[in-house]
Amino acid sequence: MMPAKRSLTNIDRLIGQLDRSLSSLTGNTRPAKRPSPADSIPSTDMDLPAAKHVAGLMRVNHTGEVCAQALYQGQAATAKLPVIKNQMREAALEEEDHLAWCQQRLTELNSHTSRLNPLFYAGSFGIGALAGLVGDKWSLGFVAETEKQVCSHLQNHLDQLPENDTKTRAILQKMSDDEAQHATQAIEAGAADLPRPIKTGMKLISKIMTTTSYRI
Repeated sequence: MMPAKRSLTNIDRLIGQLDRSLSSLTGNTRPAKRPSPADSIPSTDMDLPAAKHVAGLMRVNHTGEVCAQALYQGQAATAKLPVIKNQMREAALEEEDHLAWCQQRLTELNSHTSRLNPLFYAGSFGIGALAGLVGDKWSLGFVAETEKQVCSHLQNHLDQLPENDTKTRAILQKMSDDEAQHATQAIEAGAADLPRPIKTGMKLISKIMTTTSYRI
């Protein structure tokens, strides 16, 4: 007879959250549950300036996924309804695949993750926790708007890729599809439409993150 499965306690979840946080920040990203969309695509040659540019873009995307982890974890910590807590935790787990794919591509490009990740993680976790405290519909609204902006940002990167870099293109396209699905799920769950000043502030914060993590 198999023993009954033990339910996770808040302490269990906190330990798991800390483990995922440290993995994200130290570069020891957990293996992706899904294979990278680029695994079956052969590498193509790029000149040094193009390779450095693509690495910068992927460094930005990796930092974006670190921020997504922090946002969802912060929201899960303060969400009111259990169903919303679970939705946030599941979204964070799905984002772990993106994190692993970005780090793998950076390694292939002989580049590194952003040294500013701990700073962005802390800020994003705080924003996520605050959004959860305000209320679940606003927390979901924050998810929906974040994912919409991420999709726009990813499309911008897709437009900048060298035509022959099909490996990076496959990763970014799949990430965009996943983020669009997260936005749809948040809206269907009752997301509130955020006021325009908040949306504008989110874009400003995103601009700071993308500009600095591209270089550092």
